[in-house]
Amino acid sequence: MGVTAIFIDGAYLEKVLLHDHGRARIDFGRLVATMVEGDELLRAYYYHCLPYQSHPPTDEEKARYAARHRFFTALRHIPRFEVRLGKLAFRGVGKDGNPMFQQERVDLMLGVDMALLAGENRIAKMALLSGDSDFTPAVEAVKNEGVLTTLWHGSHAREVRPSAELLQVCDEGRELTAEIIQSVLRHP
Repeated sequence: MGVTAIFIDGAYLEKVLLHDHGRARIDFGRLVATMVEGDELLRAYYYHCLPYQSHPPTDEEKARYAARHRFFTALRHIPRFEVRLGKLAFRGVGKDGNPMFQQERVDLMLGVDMALLAGENRIAKMALLSGDSDFTPAVEAVKNEGVLTTLWHGSHAREVRPSAELLQVCDEGRELTAEIIQSVLRHP
């Protein structure tokens, strides 16, 4: 038993829910309770960005922004749940004519939060829901502080396959299986 912190890469979780679970709508409180695996929860951190808005924003952009803002506000009402927002930057138009966007600051905020909590001896365990190899150095730093690390991830399908390097550096790996998602579904 120990104190656990949960770190959720929101964009990655959205991909897992889309590609592995047919856009399942989940109860984030139940997901966190599952990920903490019976230990004491320090806090769950959720990292994402608000949608991009042009200047002036279109009606569609305004509606998408307002919906996402409501979602983040609802998450903030979950006990011990912290939402950390980066920025979504416009990166031009792709060859297919579609706009390209990139998250900024999200990975860095997540890695810094992990390292700070571990360095301050505030956690014994951490659970990371992501698939991004960019988190490998932060996980290594956390492990050097004696923190046990569990990577929660999607299937090994191309769209949500976790980085082999990240999976290897973590102490344990847990796939978000259909059974787990079924147990954390949001009920209207």
